[in-house]
Amino acid sequence: MMPRTQALKPEQVPADSKPTLDTFTRMLGFTPNMLATFAQSPIAFNAWATFRSSLNKVLDVKTREIISLAVSEVNGCNYCLAVHSYAASMAKLPADEIILARKGHAIDPKKDAAVQFARKIIETRGQVGESDLETVRQAGYTDANIMEIVALVAMYSLTNFFNNVFDPEKDYPAVPLAGSI
Repeated sequence: MMPRTQALKPEQVPADSKPTLDTFTRMLGFTPNMLATFAQSPIAFNAWATFRSSLNKVLDVKTREIISLAVSEVNGCNYCLAVHSYAASMAKLPADEIILARKGHAIDPKKDAAVQFARKIIETRGQVGESDLETVRQAGYTDANIMEIVALVAMYSLTNFFNNVFDPEKDYPAVPLAGSI
């Protein structure tokens, strides 16, 4: 199946997207198709990149990746599952923990509370209960941390929805289809 829109070639990238795309290319060592596609809208692309950059300062990288995997699984985004499975492995998360994260759990109890809460946010569209908040608070998360988890869920959902709509060509190592693990 062909992607629903084409990734831009370097000479096609809008001037207002170019600095952001170039930064990602330098950081990653290549230009992912998702980013070369997203760059078609400088406003949306740069807003997402700024949001992402800010959220890269919250929690720790393993917790962020575990949350990204759970959110991407619920949202059925195979592109993001591939990207974040790769990123999680680079963050030294073992393969069995990557699968566990996709199922909405983590071995570490504190990370498990965060990922379960993130999954609950997606599944209930944010209509979490008092007990859900209390559980994540008891695991050691402050209200500010909980707000950051909500923001991470929103950011990962944005890229999930983007990829589900536009279906950019996959350029990360394939993972089993969502739901088949």
